[in-house]
Amino acid sequence: MSLPTLTVKPGAVALMALMAATRFHHFGTPFALPDASLAIFFLAGLWLGGRYLFATLLIEAGLIDYLAITKLGVSDFCVSKAYVFLIGSYAAMWLGGKWCRKFTELSIAGAARQLIALVAATSTAFLFSNGSFYWLSGRYADTNWAQYIERFAKYYPPYMTNTLLYAVAIFAAVSAVKHIITQRATQQTV
Repeated sequence: MSLPTLTVKPGAVALMALMAATRFHHFGTPFALPDASLAIFFLAGLWLGGRYLFATLLIEAGLIDYLAITKLGVSDFCVSKAYVFLIGSYAAMWLGGKWCRKFTELSIAGAARQLIALVAATSTAFLFSNGSFYWLSGRYADTNWAQYIERFAKYYPPYMTNTLLYAVAIFAAVSAVKHIITQRATQQTV
């Protein structure tokens, strides 16, 4: 029985490096970028796929959180019994990206569909992570809908904004690089 061949994809390595560089602070600080994990899972689903990469990214996220809390003094406030629901959050992003694979044409309509999918996936991910944390973490003694809606209004905008900024910026950068590579290849064959 032979072992499967391991192929290292540069895009996967780049996304993993971005996660390692940004995961330490959820909304960022004056000295650290906000967490790019949601955009990373979406783009990995869009461009790379594969359940092994999904599992690898989950393990990386958990390992970074563990190291940040145990070695770097990052607060463990967000780690609770609701932490497991991050799997659902990241799966929503991954599946949203995978669904966008069918929009291969570079057009306004295709980009709009991908943006709508990104917003829908991010909203679903937010409901998984924020909702489970509020209702199940045990961090709030008096949970109620009014307080949840208030917290939703406070945390949803930066959650969505950070994800959109990362995803759009990375997508644009990769598209520009692909375009340049294609142009150079075309010029060399002419």
